[in-house]
Amino acid sequence: MTDRIATTPFGGGPFSVALFKAHEKLEADRAALKTSGNRTGKTDKWQFLRALTEARAAYALSDRAITVLEALLSFHPEKELDGSEDIIVFPSNAELSLRTRGMSAPTLRRHIATLVKTGLLLRKDSANGKRFARKGPDGEVRDAFGFNLAPAALMAPEVFEHAEASRAHAAEVRKVRAEITLHLRDISKMIEAAFEDGQGAHSPVLWLGFTDELKALSGRVARNGALSDHKQRCDALVRLRARVESAFLAGMDEADLRERDCEEASVQTGDISQLNRIMSGNDARNERHIQNSNKDDSFEYCSDYIEAAGRASDGEKRDELKQEAGQGDHQNAEAHEIRGSAKMDPEQVSLGDLKRACPSFAEYALEGLGNWSDARKAAELIRPMLGISKDAWLRAQQHMGPAGAIVTMAYLVERADEIKSAGGYLRTLSEKAEAGKFRLRPMLDSLMNR
Repeated sequence: MTDRIATTPFGGGPFSVALFKAHEKLEADRAALKTSGNRTGKTDKWQFLRALTEARAAYALSDRAITVLEALLSFHPEKELDGSEDIIVFPSNAELSLRTRGMSAPTLRRHIATLVKTGLLLRKDSANGKRFARKGPDGEVRDAFGFNLAPAALMAPEVFEHAEASRAHAAEVRKVRAEITLHLRDISKMIEAAFEDGQGAHSPVLWLGFTDELKALSGRVARNGALSDHKQRCDALVRLRARVESAFLAGMDEADLRERDCEEASVQTGDISQLNRIMSGNDARNERHIQNSNKDDSFEYCSDYIEAAGRASDGEKRDELKQEAGQGDHQNAEAHEIRGSAKMDPEQVSLGDLKRACPSFAEYALEGLGNWSDARKAAELIRPMLGISKDAWLRAQQHMGPAGAIVTMAYLVERADEIKSAGGYLRTLSEKAEAGKFRLRPMLDSLMNR
């Protein structure tokens, strides 16, 4: 039997089975040192403390518990811990509190109990429960009572393994978090570019759907989040990115095809001035050059060439030219929708009504408010001035119709001094329009009655 002394404070507490097994484990580990050539039972106490800090999640230790262990290790004069023999430190409560930066006695007892439960410490109590050392005539310590640090030294190999695993896990989390951030940034930039280039206006349902999916996957990437959750989110972003890239490239191909058809139509009409507007101004090159890529009003595609076709005297030639441009029927359908959209109100709003009710809006039409196309251009010009996002503008067109969105924008211009947030106001009206509770005519009548 080994020499055991009561292991509870002041000798009055119960003796638990876990405490008994901890003593048995200490003796078994020391016996294993004699038969193992790789394990010496020695470790640098500060390297051990650093490794335990990295691996503290594996032992469910708080930072304050590690602070208490650090204070106890500081009472051992040697830098190296040798677990083959008992390492007893016997600080007073007052001194231990000072080295833990003023930690209270109840808090100290709680964290020491945690360290004992984890197996990093063992108590060696005296008969009266006090911590002290008996010294010989020459001042050497013959017997000491306090805390035994030998179990911590013997646990060093296990702690270093957990620390290495913790570092690998942290590196994997950082890698996945960085991928998530990059995917979020790239997807948002592609969606923004699609709206800038006009693809969002051609397929608003598709690109607004991408926006909603991105919002669902956005948000703060938690530093301490579970790795499985990060990987699941990253995989979802990878799938979304693949779909967005495919749609963006397909939209670019369609835009190139429309531009090529428009060029062919311009050449066939013999309108050299129109052709010069499309071709690059550099004499040394002959590539196509888009003068304004910041257009998303789909109903104006190839409008120059449709007008050129309208000037042709031969009706059959005009129809053939529109068919080659690929936009004739589509242009007429959209123009009709903008002029006579009664989606939001059974009483159609004419352009004359819009001019009378919204004179300030008409001032933003650079070429005069002669048709609904001019009104559309004026609305596009005003939108950023009012602080309205493209997303809100596209949703308004989707739920109100093109004419309804233009009339609503004109209404916001007339009441700009009264409405604090034009973007929020437009979104609210779009929601009402989606629910079928919004009408255009009363809105215009209220302006004319003023």
